[in-house]
Amino acid sequence: MSLNNIPEKQLMNPEGQKKERDYVNGVKLGKELGLLNGIALIVGIIVGSGIFVSPRGVLQEAGSIGMALIVWISCGVISMLGALCYAELGTAIPKSGGDYAYIYEAFGPLPAFLFLWVAVLIIMPVGSAIAALTFANYILEPFFPDCAPPPNGVRLIAAVVICLLLFVNCYSVKLAASVQDVFTFAKIIALIIIIVAGLVHIGMGNTHNFQNTFEGTTTEPGYIALAFYSGIFSYSGWNYLNFVTEELKDPYRNLPRAIYISLPLVTVVYVMTNVAYFAVLSPHEILSSNAVAVTFGERMLGVMAWVMPVSVALSTFGGLNGGIFASSRLFYVGAREGQLPAFLAMINTSYFTPMSSLLFLGALTLAYLSTVQVYTLINYVTFSEAFFVMFSVAGLLWLRQKRPNLKRPIKVNLILPVLFFVICAFLTFLPFYVNPWETGIGAIIMLSGIPVYFFTIYWKNKPNCYKRLIGGITTFIQKLLVSELENGKFE
Repeated sequence: MSLNNIPEKQLMNPEGQKKERDYVNGVKLGKELGLLNGIALIVGIIVGSGIFVSPRGVLQEAGSIGMALIVWISCGVISMLGALCYAELGTAIPKSGGDYAYIYEAFGPLPAFLFLWVAVLIIMPVGSAIAALTFANYILEPFFPDCAPPPNGVRLIAAVVICLLLFVNCYSVKLAASVQDVFTFAKIIALIIIIVAGLVHIGMGNTHNFQNTFEGTTTEPGYIALAFYSGIFSYSGWNYLNFVTEELKDPYRNLPRAIYISLPLVTVVYVMTNVAYFAVLSPHEILSSNAVAVTFGERMLGVMAWVMPVSVALSTFGGLNGGIFASSRLFYVGAREGQLPAFLAMINTSYFTPMSSLLFLGALTLAYLSTVQVYTLINYVTFSEAFFVMFSVAGLLWLRQKRPNLKRPIKVNLILPVLFFVICAFLTFLPFYVNPWETGIGAIIMLSGIPVYFFTIYWKNKPNCYKRLIGGITTFIQKLLVSELENGKFE
């Protein structure tokens, strides 16, 4: 898979494969992201559609308003624990790729490849597809007040928004970061509208929903765990800034600062938003609503009720942009380490973006729009996602013992990663008891990467016919990308 026939002005080779050309050209992803961009990326990815939808799931499993609020606060604390652990990992191992880089550093190539396998195959493209479909559903909802939007129309809008955000991310890191900043601000404003409306409602003496707040609280551990699952879903994305560490300005300062500011901010906003929901809507109304924020808007905003579905759509749009931005860097790093095709590590030198990784992610995402099983697929790999977060924190503990002299600009108290590891283990393995079928399929999908690893990466002495075939395909794709660039297709 030689890259020598690609013009140097159009290509950065994967690190480690042609290091002399990397150092000569100095071509790499630029450090374009400041502290504000880091905060916007974390907040923008966390605050997706979850806070507008998930309160129903938390309340349903918790059984009472009081327990639901405890779950929301606890999920914020758990996410903060994880983020602190990732602050240590991200400053000790200042590489893009997040969990992939940390697992690779601590446990070697096979466990890292299994994470990459599941992420590339399902987690990243399916997550983006679901976010795009959610955006399309909510943006079309005001036009179809009495029925569901047509499925093909939803898919078409989803495909258009994916292509639009791919163009933005291919064209400029700064533009993608600016889009993230704007939409993060917009979604926070939407949540502030909900909070203020709820507080005004409480100030008018409407506190009857908070009487006997713990009545009906569930005592079954399995259901409490499911309530935490719904809450943690709404906080997911707190580790995505670690996927772009190499593009942060002064990552040793800005990575932890972005984490320290973002997680408390999101936790306070989430808890206050739920207080507003519970002040205006009864538990029955929340449980019967598919989108709590939309029901809230219909009750409190009158003729301006359309603001809520649009706000959910804009929130999802920002989350999708952040997901595409971070996910493409995982593909890029995987190729740079030699675990994905080399062309995915190509950088466009006009825009300094990982264009080939972005286009590859876009192609997979668009492909998943064609299946009605896209939501089922993400359920299958939820176990794997939690498992690899646990594995990353295990890597932190392992590196403390294996490499005690590793430079650690941030070193958290050992109690924090141990506690977070125990929580992750509980959340990882409990689904085998609650949903053994879906969890088992997720485990099989993950383990299916083992033979792929040994056949494509570990096995060095492959037949010449195999090498020629793969080399020919890779060279063809590289030439195609470079040809498109030279013809000005992306100019």
